This record gives sequence, C-alpha cells and structure tokens, in this order.
Amino acid sequence: MATPPPVEGQQWPTLISKLLAARGFTEAQQVDKLLFPKLADLKDPLALKGMSQALERLGQAYLNGEKICIYADFDLDGTSGLALLKTGMLALGFPHVLHYQPKRLSEGYGFHAHAVEELKAQGVSLIITVDVGITAHAAVDRAQELGVDVILTDHHLPTETIPNAFVVVNPNQGTCESGLGYLCGAGVAFYLLRGLKRYFQDNPQLPKNNWDLKEVLDYFTIGTLTDMVPLVDDNRVLVKHGLVKLAETKRAGLRALLEELDLTGRPLTSQDVAIRFAPKLNALSRMESGILPIDIFLLEDPANARDMVRQVMKNNSTRVQLQSDAETEAQELLKEWPHKDFVFVASKNFHRGVVGLIATKLTQVYNKPAFVGSLGDDGMIVGSARLPQGQEACLVEAMGSAAELMSRFGGHSAAAGFEIAETKVPSLVERLSSHFSDLREKPKPLEIYYDIEAKLPEVSSGLMKWYDFVGPFGAGFSIPLIHFSRVEVLSKRELKGGHLRLKLADPETHTSMEALLFTPTPRQVETLQSVPGFYDILGELQWNYFAGQKSIQILIRDLKAAT
Repeated sequence: MATPPPVEGQQWPTLISKLLAARGFTEAQQVDKLLFPKLADLKDPLALKGMSQALERLGQAYLNGEKICIYADFDLDGTSGLALLKTGMLALGFPHVLHYQPKRLSEGYGFHAHAVEELKAQGVSLIITVDVGITAHAAVDRAQELGVDVILTDHHLPTETIPNAFVVVNPNQGTCESGLGYLCGAGVAFYLLRGLKRYFQDNPQLPKNNWDLKEVLDYFTIGTLTDMVPLVDDNRVLVKHGLVKLAETKRAGLRALLEELDLTGRPLTSQDVAIRFAPKLNALSRMESGILPIDIFLLEDPANARDMVRQVMKNNSTRVQLQSDAETEAQELLKEWPHKDFVFVASKNFHRGVVGLIATKLTQVYNKPAFVGSLGDDGMIVGSARLPQGQEACLVEAMGSAAELMSRFGGHSAAAGFEIAETKVPSLVERLSSHFSDLREKPKPLEIYYDIEAKLPEVSSGLMKWYDFVGPFGAGFSIPLIHFSRVEVLSKRELKGGHLRLKLADPETHTSMEALLFTPTPRQVETLQSVPGFYDILGELQWNYFAGQKSIQILIRDLKAAT
C-alpha cells in the first residue's frame, strides 16, 4: 500500500527541519507555502505587459474565423508551449490553428522570414511565436510587409531594440513589471492561455465551455523542467501539480513513453522527467529522423503510440551510439592537446545533433571548458561549448574575445553555440588560450557547497516521504546535497556504461545502503582504488526502482578518502 503524502500540520523528521533551515525556510508561513503551494495563489496573467492587447487580437481572430499559426522553437520548451497552446485554443473553439517549427539541423534556431512567407501563402493572417522571436527583427518586419500580425511570446533577453510586432508578451523585455521573468517559453504560452480562457469567459460574443487549464499542466511541466528555469513561485506551484498530472496523463504518446521507461504506477519526480523521460524526446529533434517531439505530444491514437515509441527508443539508441563513438574519437584527438585551460575538437564524424552532449562529457573528463564542433563539407564548423560544473567563467565572453573570427555565436555563460570556418580555428584557439590564461591568473578553487550533514541510519522510508514532498527540485531550488562523513565503502562493481554500484555501511551501527556513482571521472575512479575503505561522500537521496521493488539509494556527486 502506498504511503499517504504528508498533510499540513504533520511534524517532519529532524533532518527535514535542518534542510528547510539550510534553505532559509524557518517561519511556519514560509514552510507552508513551500510544501503546500496552491493554484489559487498564481499571479494574474494580465500582469504581463502586452497581454490585454494579445487577448483582444485573439478574440478578433476567433470572430473573424482567421487562420492562425503557432510558430514554436524546436526544443522541448518550445514544443511544450506549442502543444499546450494549440491544445487549449482548439478546446476553446478556434477552428483554424496550424503549427510550425524550424528544423534544428537544416533551418536552425529562430523566427525565419522564409517561414513567414510560406505561412502567408497558406492563408495565415496571425502568427503566435512561442519561445522564440525576441531578436527576430527581419522576420517580424517581413510579416508586417505581408499584412500578417505577430503576437510575439518569448522569455529570452532582447537586444537593444524590440521587434515591431503587433504585440510582445515577454516578462524579460525590461519594461514588464509582472515579476514573472522566471517563466520559460512554455510558461509564457501557458499564461497567454490562462488569459485567453478568462477572456472567453468574460466576453459575451465568445463561446463558453468548462475546459480545465489543468489539462495542459503536463506539457507545462515538461517544458519548465527541461529548460532549467528557476523552480520558484508560480513555476513551483505549477510543476508540483503538473508532475501529478503527467504521471496520470491519458495522452497516448506520453503515456506509451512513460510505460516504455517503466515510469508508471508511481509518483514522478522532476529528475524522472529531466534525466530519463525528456532526453528520449530531445533526441528526436537532434537527429531529425522523421518523427519529432510534437508528434509524440499530440498523438491521440493508442494503437499508433507503441509503434511510435519504439521508433523513439530506436532513435535514442542511434543517438547514444553516435555520441559514444564521437566521445571516443574526441578523447583520441585530444591526446596531444597542448593547451591546459580548455579543449577544442572538431570532426566530420561528429553529428551536429550531439555536439553539445559531447562537450558536456569532455568537461567531466578534463574539468575544463570544452568546445566541440561538427565539420561540414562546406568547411564550416557548427559547434557547442560547455563549462564544467562549478567553474566561474562565461563562454559567450570567451568567444567574444574572437568575435570577428566567428560567423555567429551566442548562448549562456555555461552553455553556448558557435559557427566558424575551419581555416580560422587556429586563430580562435590562440584567442581562447589568451582569454582563459588571463582568467587563470586569479584562480578560484573548485568548491562544492552542501546543504546538511547526515548519518546513514537517519535515511529511512519515513524520511524519504518528506524528502520527496519538499520537492520538486531543479534550477533555483536544487536537489539537496548531503555530506556523509567517514562512510565505509564495502564493495564496488562496474555497471553497463562504466557507472559504479557501491555498497556503503555506517561503521558504528553497520547500517548498509546502496549507492550509484554515475559516469565517474578519472580522479574518482583512482580515489576508489582502496576498497574496502573509508570515504567522505557528497550525495543525493533517491529511490531505486527495480523488478517491481523500490529501495533507497545515494546518488554520489563526489567523494574523497576520509582522513
């Protein structure tokens, strides 16, 4: 029988009190808001600048019977926003709602003018962008020339000027005072849908129905967790409820994928979605193998769902193999790499869709910023850059030191993309070397901060009931990191993929527990040469589901020999 969830007023274990205090939650009111968030406390969608104008235009489009296109980014944030907005608009009664997503490999990121021309030719008179467009001046201008209105919804930071769209709804446009800047693209689309539902209710000319916005919280949750926006305030409330909705989803495609991954019949965590579920969908847009994430999201026929999910898993296996081959080749090419502050590698054999994943792996292996590119037949390298976890630097600034050499570059401080001619790579490497060596003059030691200290005997199913309830965890509200000092590692065995399964024991009470060290670094493998032995461990608590049983395990983030 499942353990009932905690309810308001119940007392929690001491370790949970310590964790809440470590996160700054000491007042009863703060704790109640954190643990028992209510949908009734969500902010008003009309707080978003431009929302009223957007709703009026959509109401007019409905009354005029206009053909509308939702233009969304190809990633899971854009796809989730597209799915929830299209589902909601159709449920509200809009008769003509198309959708368009640019192809990752052939078209690339962005709101493109050529697509606007195609949509105009199909009779579209209104475009709603999702998760894209805030820097797309050319496409917006072309839409205006063609008489197509654009409701631009996005969450990315704008440049100095905002595109001249019919209206812009973006909490991060600088003049928006909504305080909703933590929303992802799907989140902004959800708030547009919230506003639209109310607008239909309040306007006597528009139809009324009892369609429930909770129906699309599964889409909202996938987009929010995969885009790694902060799980605070409204995001936290919606994801907490959305994880329940996703676990119960009746959508044929999502249901079949959950079943394939053995994620049914139990509560879902944010880690289940971000680490196990979402990457299988993301691989579809990376590989462009014919089936795309939106096809899974909107699939209604259960008979087709199993076949489609089999294709998803096959596609993911291809991605895994391409990634593995590329990682092996990359490490071989880097054997003679002379620069000690970063690595750069490119090859014709690297599939464009996996260069970001390879770069992430190389940061783990070398503990340095990694730049990985796919070399095309045209002599151009398209690549991704990643920073090691915990390192303070900015990849965009690093590439900015060689801006005139690059065809294009951009992104975030820890994850960015670039394009450069192969002939200019030696000059780029020289600039990067100079940039990172300047940073090295004032080195900072790698520090990992943990939340609380604990002993193995304190970890029990009773504790885990509350631990899970403190979630969901993600960006802005990270998974608790716990320090276990002087734990005995009794044994280790290697699993498929190079991961390590460890058996731990408390030396005083002899309480034992399983642990997993996922993709160990060379340093960690060397550290574990002395098993059996005593170690200080930093880890996360999680459930391990296997053969219909569940047990508690520690996911190890780092360890060192105990002194």
